[in-house]
Amino acid sequence: MPMPEWLHLRRTKDVSSEDAAQWTKCPKCGEMLYRPDLAKALYVCKSCGHHLRMHAFDRISMLVDADFTEIGADLVPGDPLGWTDKVAYPQKLERDRIKSHLTEGVVCGFSSIGGFPVALGVMDFNFRGGTMGTVVGERIALLFERAAEKSVPCIVFTASGGARMEEGMLALMQMAKTTLAVKRFIESGNFYVSVLTDPTTGGVSASFAFQAHVIVAEAKASIGFAGRRVIEQTIRQKLPDNFQTAEFLLEKGAIDMVVQREALRDQLIRLLDYAVGAKPVASPSNNGTSAIGTTA
Repeated sequence: MPMPEWLHLRRTKDVSSEDAAQWTKCPKCGEMLYRPDLAKALYVCKSCGHHLRMHAFDRISMLVDADFTEIGADLVPGDPLGWTDKVAYPQKLERDRIKSHLTEGVVCGFSSIGGFPVALGVMDFNFRGGTMGTVVGERIALLFERAAEKSVPCIVFTASGGARMEEGMLALMQMAKTTLAVKRFIESGNFYVSVLTDPTTGGVSASFAFQAHVIVAEAKASIGFAGRRVIEQTIRQKLPDNFQTAEFLLEKGAIDMVVQREALRDQLIRLLDYAVGAKPVASPSNNGTSAIGTTA
């Protein structure tokens, strides 16, 4: 399958340089960051090291060796409940499609990383806050099913605000669907790595995000189920300042490792090498260079 147009663009030019706004503010320290330089730094603030959220296309381009074959792209959300609001649900979806250049909150497909064939799913907070509706759940389940058929490892990057309220109980049911898909995938003897990025919350954190053989988190990512304020009001206690951060979860044994973004690709290759235990297939390489021009 030919290289997708979005992947080709990110590997042939700096798409960020075409943005009308050339500067953005770091949400952590407030430093003004020049977008082209930020892209070269893998969207990590040079002043405080904060990992800014990445677009799914940039994330995939940073990781994969060459081509990426997308699956589930034909699955798009409808309006199953006829949701009533100031802005109709279909109109919200259309706005997000235009803003994010995505058709849903997750992109799934097959490629290779470091020569190892993998199934790869990447959630994107830019589409409906990464919320999990029926199509997100279906795409994730489909990814695990196809990966099991091919007997390849599966890597999923999470970034989610929880279940999508406009789809109600149908959205909540995706927790069960994805959980069972992961269970069948693992029982068939396959390897699964979950990479938690900022933020990973709600139903995603309560389902497939924490079912992996190895749970990796990006540095300082916000990870949890309920919000901090809700928990404090419920237990009537002040929580630690670093509560629900990747580092806090590592300290408490809830995840396996915290990795800086620049080291993430190499760490995934090591994990695949340990788990698969075989020589990777011959594959075109990106020579250790990400789509935005820096060493991954």
